[in-house]
Amino acid sequence: MVKVKNEYINREISWLHFNARVLQESADKKVPLIDRLRFLGIFSNNLDEFFKVRYATVKRIVDAGKKGKSVLGGERAQDLLEEITKIVIAQQARSLEILNSIEEELKTENIFIIDENEVDESQAEFIRDYFFKKVNQELMTIILNDLTEFPLLKDTAAYLAVKMVMKNGEALGTYGNNRYALIEIPKGIDRFIELPKQGEKNYIIILDDLIRFCLDSVFTMFEFESITAHMIKITRDAELDIDNDLTKSFIEKISSSVEHRKISDPVRFVYDKHIDKDTLQFLKEKMNIIDTDSVIPGGRYHNRRDYMGFPSLGRQDLMYQKIEPLPVKGLSMKGSLLDKIALKDYLIYTPYHTFTYVTKFLREAALDPKVRAIKITVYRLANDSQIASALINAVKNGKQVTVQIELQARFDEQANIEYANQLQAEGINLIFGVPGLKVHSKICLVEREEAEGIKRYGFISTGNFNESTAKIYTDYTLFTAHEGILKEMNKVFEFFETNYKINKYKHLIVSPHYTKSTFIKLIDNEIANAIVGKEAYIKIKMNSLTSYKMVDKLYEASKAGVKVQLIIRGVCCLIPGVEGMSENIEAISIVDKFLEHPRLFIFGNQGDPKIYISSADWMTRNLDFRVEVGCPIYDEDIKQELLDTFNISWRDNLKARIFSEKQDNAYRSIKADESELRSQFELYDYYQKKLES
Repeated sequence: MVKVKNEYINREISWLHFNARVLQESADKKVPLIDRLRFLGIFSNNLDEFFKVRYATVKRIVDAGKKGKSVLGGERAQDLLEEITKIVIAQQARSLEILNSIEEELKTENIFIIDENEVDESQAEFIRDYFFKKVNQELMTIILNDLTEFPLLKDTAAYLAVKMVMKNGEALGTYGNNRYALIEIPKGIDRFIELPKQGEKNYIIILDDLIRFCLDSVFTMFEFESITAHMIKITRDAELDIDNDLTKSFIEKISSSVEHRKISDPVRFVYDKHIDKDTLQFLKEKMNIIDTDSVIPGGRYHNRRDYMGFPSLGRQDLMYQKIEPLPVKGLSMKGSLLDKIALKDYLIYTPYHTFTYVTKFLREAALDPKVRAIKITVYRLANDSQIASALINAVKNGKQVTVQIELQARFDEQANIEYANQLQAEGINLIFGVPGLKVHSKICLVEREEAEGIKRYGFISTGNFNESTAKIYTDYTLFTAHEGILKEMNKVFEFFETNYKINKYKHLIVSPHYTKSTFIKLIDNEIANAIVGKEAYIKIKMNSLTSYKMVDKLYEASKAGVKVQLIIRGVCCLIPGVEGMSENIEAISIVDKFLEHPRLFIFGNQGDPKIYISSADWMTRNLDFRVEVGCPIYDEDIKQELLDTFNISWRDNLKARIFSEKQDNAYRSIKADESELRSQFELYDYYQKKLES
């Protein structure tokens, strides 16, 4: 059981238990086999990002000589680092067990992942030919013995640490007769190489093993008795250190900070647990790695995030069936979307609904002669973004296009810098945010000149305007022509350009000035209702709950008798179900085929629910250090739809895990009077039935 100090679960520990839920999916035999491998990749990718960001932050506290208890939920920073390392070592071991189990199951499906020792003669010829044509020229190979300075290893790149035992006892100084080298695994080549089929049998060799098979061809100039190669990887601190040089543009500063990541401090060293002791000792000495660093023994293969791209082999039966995104009832793609939105609000819930509505809205605005201006916030775009294309199309048609682009979107900085340069070159007015605040809001505003004057149309979302992630992230997007909402949306864009002016809002909930206080007032209203014996409830769906201020407020609501239901995908610092503190709070997490991403807030309000969607989780950064926008739902049909979708998710008894002080990710059990309900599948059925009604 996790040690719980005060009334909170530590944020970092809660995150690791979220990632354990992802790992559960890779072990779940109800999940298709190839998708189980891909969940294993997601688990690994998540862990890399955790060490780059969260572990690195705690390590900075330790390196600064601070304890950090006030910001770490009562944990001492050094103790927390040790606890993290212990949990991660156990999770890595579990992930390796799961991988081995999946590989055995794949064999029953005639899919064989072989290593360099299992290659037959016909495969050997194919492998050597593949190596010389595609791999050899891409290899970066470094002989280490005679180097005065150890080479700089790239963040999360995978390397083979090679040990050659030389013939004739060739003396190599302090290293005896061992010669050491590093081979960087090329990123531009598929990690999984499909070998020629043999009857019904599919064979795959991992690139690492293909290189191992051809090691003698890499080191032909050396005479060695034996040669071995084991995988190593380091993870570096990903925090951006932005200088305050006034002569540099903001783009230049971000570009420089992204470049600096390449030489930032290592925060994790992972190695194949079967590596020779002398090789490991050699590497640790050369890299100045000490035992207090996060040194983690792992399996034969690192960068298991690559399993996210495991080949399908044409086996659709071993993967989730792709769903066909549905249209929204009453919102035809034919004719003008703007004309339809002028009459009523519409809600899309991707990926159950098609994201095409968003791109069609922008393309229509780009061509409509009456449209004068388009304003939009950009956080993460797809690689070949239809959103960017529509905005460029608009400016070419004479529209005034303003794009607020967030250059500090974590791990998308370089992509956003490239988009910024492209959009700026096309004549789009770019805004680079607010000093000290990330812009995380998801809003778009269109101004159209009509007979009665300027009319506004727009949309607001819980997720990014990214057609790629819209296929796998669940998010709400509201299309509206509500004048009050859209006038206030325009105020947000004014704030981007005039930061010192703080606007007031009647409809929107805007961070950093009003989100926390507005939600506290809404909770207080439920508390007041509960105290006088009226029905009082709160239903919330979001990604993370880490703000101690908001956790305390929910505890206060629980003590007053307010019924609280929380669906939190990721980190949850709140402990539900504790007598005298949170007995009226229940909390679950759903991890399934799609990534749960909406932020939905429902307050009972004496039978007339107040409902909001938002870009903000209840984290300190979202409440106090970002520009976030929440939007009220006024349309009664959409309010009912959001209540329905929340309740479907709440009743999930196949993929819902229960939050508790134990943090054991226990699945919710199916009660005697219940049938099985898998909410993501049920939601698709719900929207299909709406179309038929």
